[in-house]
Amino acid sequence: MLELAGIIILGILAQWVAWRFKIPAILPLILIGLLVGPIAAEYISEDGSKWIEPVWNGEKGLFPGDGLYYFVSLAISIILFEGGLTLRKEEIKNVGPAITKLITLGSVVTFFGGAVAAHYFFDLNWEICFLFSALIIVTGPTVITPILRNIPLKKDVSAVLKWEGILIDPIGALVAVLVFEFISVGGGSGFTKTAFIEFGKILLFGTTFGFTFAHALKFVINRNMIPHYLLNVVSLSTVLLVFVESDIFAHESGLLAVVVMGMVLGNSKLQNLNEILYFKESLSVLLISILFILLAANINMADMLLLYNWKTALLFATVVFIIRPLAVFLSTGQSKLKVNEKLFVSWVGPRGIVAAGIASLFGSKLMKQGIAGAEYITPLVFMIVLGTVLLNATTARAVAKMLGVFLTKSDGILIIGAGRLSRLIAKYLKDNNRHVVLVDSNAANIEKAKEIGLEASKGDIYSEDLSNDIELSDIGFLLALTGNADINTYAINKFRDQFGENGSFRLITSDEMNDPENTPKEGLFSHTDDFVKLTDVVREFPEIHETKIDSKEHFNELLETMSNQSHSIPLFIKTKTGSLEIIPASLNGLNIENGYEFIYMGKELESYV
Repeated sequence: MLELAGIIILGILAQWVAWRFKIPAILPLILIGLLVGPIAAEYISEDGSKWIEPVWNGEKGLFPGDGLYYFVSLAISIILFEGGLTLRKEEIKNVGPAITKLITLGSVVTFFGGAVAAHYFFDLNWEICFLFSALIIVTGPTVITPILRNIPLKKDVSAVLKWEGILIDPIGALVAVLVFEFISVGGGSGFTKTAFIEFGKILLFGTTFGFTFAHALKFVINRNMIPHYLLNVVSLSTVLLVFVESDIFAHESGLLAVVVMGMVLGNSKLQNLNEILYFKESLSVLLISILFILLAANINMADMLLLYNWKTALLFATVVFIIRPLAVFLSTGQSKLKVNEKLFVSWVGPRGIVAAGIASLFGSKLMKQGIAGAEYITPLVFMIVLGTVLLNATTARAVAKMLGVFLTKSDGILIIGAGRLSRLIAKYLKDNNRHVVLVDSNAANIEKAKEIGLEASKGDIYSEDLSNDIELSDIGFLLALTGNADINTYAINKFRDQFGENGSFRLITSDEMNDPENTPKEGLFSHTDDFVKLTDVVREFPEIHETKIDSKEHFNELLETMSNQSHSIPLFIKTKTGSLEIIPASLNGLNIENGYEFIYMGKELESYV
């Protein structure tokens, strides 16, 4: 009982450490597992025992007999199903040819290059080498996102790395599953007729079960045949049912079935898909926390010593300095990425949680079958995972600066709220070469913003979604423009440090409008204009105008003209270089010079002259 509780506590502690220090969770998870496992047994325990022993002599420990094998199998099936849910056809179409090639052509280069390197450095059979190379295809968002979150990068670079990690996760897992199942049915005998027949059965039953049960689950959910409070647990039980039943009909086809099931559901019109996905993500976090401490603790020092030679360093260097750059440059040859940007993408390629988890499962399975060289799978993949995560986590910022992809100026603008007011202002900012992102929980507002070419995403400011979005790395200004004063204030307080380094502003409230002497420092545009007045002006005069100003006195005269009527509202000052400065409600800090332009919204001022 103490060990079980300890694993959960240590796993969640590792997740918190990863969040607090903004590092990939896989790093503290595996290090804790190694500490309480082989390191404790070799250097700390007086009797040479591990602090946490997953399996002891096959019969004792937390999981006696085949218990650990079954637990890992079920956990990986849930994790792979969640990965399959995230793979959407429309996302592949929208991410651009560079990312599409990176997850296809790049995967092929890694698959064959890694296999050749492992074969010639460690003299392993080709089946084991191709399984190793399939496992190291996967990067994954859980390792990419923490590394890039605090590195302000050019938007194209961060987008490529983000979408590669998201899309290649289930693709790499599927390739690894297929390779493993081919090896498993062949029993190490190579490319025999029997192996191909059994492999065909696995493909048939895996895809059939996954496709059929996905549509069955979609049918019962969309027909409201499952009560809402049972929705997530029924989905979970269906995943486990598909995994087990498929495995019964064709041994080792269960993992393929759950990946296919996830991909089909993720690309179907399924009610409550996001809710199911959030549940599976939360469950995956818990399973991953438990899984990697167990797997790392289960490694013995003898397994680690297999890699204690110069061949390991050569294999790691080949993967990092030859195979990854070759895959990136071949995939991005016709893209708009510059050479320095391609070099940075080549450098940042940490392998992820799915790779390490599946490696431990497949390695133990193949060792039980007596496949030659299977004992190398887990330590080799763990070496690539830990090595790439440590290398990228410690050097990515310095390499970004050295290669010139590090943003020295964060002048992007994040607008909370995508209503008519926000869309009008955002369109003007975009037309003046500013990167603008709108966030709103209202799907209709988001769609309207996208229709006019604005970058917008559906999000809830009360969740962690915004904090995890690495494509906001160039944001330096925060504008809260919703009609809810509490939401505006909350957004400013929560995100000012992350997205408002150059300025955080919100609309003033009606109470603050009536008390001009206490105008808040984060007040926006004017001390006489709240959301209601702004909305009225946008409805009657949805236009933004520019007028030259000669001096500070001229600017004050224009403001005085506006205060005498209710159809125009100040927005920005445009400098001689074309840059825009936000007008605060307090007017503090504004520098006005001859030749600047005054940007305002509503009715043209000339009509009042």
